Amino acid sequence: MCCSKDSGEPANLRVIARYTCDSTMSLERVFHHCFKPLDGIERCDPVTSLLSVSISNSATPSQKYSHRLGKGEVVVKHGDVQEARWRGPKDPRPQLQLEFLEEPEDSLDSSYKYMFQSLRDIRNVLTEKMEELGECLRSHFNIEEFSPVSLPAQDSITVLGQVCCDGNGKLNAQSLLLEAGPAQGAQRVPVNLSELSEYSLFPGQVLVMEGMNTTGNKLMASKVYEGVPLPFYTSDVEVDADAEPLNVLVACGPYTPSDSLTFDPLLDLISVITRDRPDVCLLLGPFVDSKHEQIEKMQVTETFEAIFNRCIKSIVDGTKSVGCRLVFVPSQRDVHHHFVYPQPPFTLPNLSEDQRVTLAPDPCTMLINGVTVGVTSTDILFHLGAEEIISVVSYFIFGFTLKFKFCVCSYYPLYPPVDDVNMDYEKFQSFGRMPFTPDVLIVPSELRYFVKDVEGCVCINPGRLTKGQVGGTYSRMLIQPCSAPSEDGRRVSPCLAAQVVKI
Repeated sequence: MCCSKDSGEPANLRVIARYTCDSTMSLERVFHHCFKPLDGIERCDPVTSLLSVSISNSATPSQKYSHRLGKGEVVVKHGDVQEARWRGPKDPRPQLQLEFLEEPEDSLDSSYKYMFQSLRDIRNVLTEKMEELGECLRSHFNIEEFSPVSLPAQDSITVLGQVCCDGNGKLNAQSLLLEAGPAQGAQRVPVNLSELSEYSLFPGQVLVMEGMNTTGNKLMASKVYEGVPLPFYTSDVEVDADAEPLNVLVACGPYTPSDSLTFDPLLDLISVITRDRPDVCLLLGPFVDSKHEQIEKMQVTETFEAIFNRCIKSIVDGTKSVGCRLVFVPSQRDVHHHFVYPQPPFTLPNLSEDQRVTLAPDPCTMLINGVTVGVTSTDILFHLGAEEIISVVSYFIFGFTLKFKFCVCSYYPLYPPVDDVNMDYEKFQSFGRMPFTPDVLIVPSELRYFVKDVEGCVCINPGRLTKGQVGGTYSRMLIQPCSAPSEDGRRVSPCLAAQVVKI
């Protein structure tokens, strides 16, 4: 396809035409979209060059996203939001400390070899977890010893085990089994839950049950000993009572509508960052979503890595004037990244020397000026909600689910995991555990956004920046470590206020 110099076409269009076989009309659509100004921003600006993702045929902006309603509307509030100041200072804070809670040798900071683990290795990890949690429960509830689950007894017995299902279907009250560890005989026994007034159980949950098993073939459970929540981390950072709270913004991908690979939602988020000037931005994947329709159909003409690198560069360059710290957390839906859990951080050699950028694994626990923040981009709420059985329907179900996360010391307590999660159990034993109950827990999910205080931890589901073809939500919070308890002796949460806002 050839274009003469006298054709009157722009130079960029003539260059594209020489190296493609698309029709002139398609080229004009691509050119017109990639280089026209939108909202007063020149698309040729390198900061917003991510909008020109090269897509075969055309890259048409999402009409539903551009016509969305409720922009900037606050949909969830938590804490003292009346006195909250959501606009940060003009100059970045020089004393901001952001680090991982784990020691460097205990942090997942690079990729590792996976796709090989024996059943024996998996069994050893599960057994170690069961024995560790069992000992914690035994000492906390003053239990003398655990009985074998399948041993016939005329008196009430106390057993330790892991919840599992008798088949490949969904767990229910009739299919529930309790599997003991090697120390208690490694047997399975069906459990009757009819005498329990309330419970919340899921596959992989380690618990202690009390009940009768007169025949050795079924345990009539009369009591369930819940796990013991982990303690909170005690920071040695000196607290300045007069210091302003830190403003933290949290957003989770996808950053494109489902009907277009243009990053308009991400550009709107960058505009929010430059307007509100937060101190820290936690940005969770997916950045290049493997479930995007055009990604699945391979309707892109450049590599996934190239799209991702352009996306990250645009975020870094677009927020340079703000000076905020940027934390990038990968997702199992990032098409170009390692599809394994725990997931190593992104590899971005060009940003390795940038002091503003922190590349975090999934999951991770961070310290931000002495406040512990737990982060995972894996949708454990949705996975657990699909598998758990719960008796108290009116209870805040997420509260049950999140409470167990603190009790089982794990960011992903479900076993077996869902098909979308490729678990490496040896690495999970080292890098997937929750060392303390965090002050703030970020758990993005396909489920409805929320902010909820669970056992003293403020749990936030910021939602996703896009929901299908329309705009989604992000979250923001004000955090400040507290040096003293409240008047009634209760612990004061470092999360002073939090909101979920429509993009």
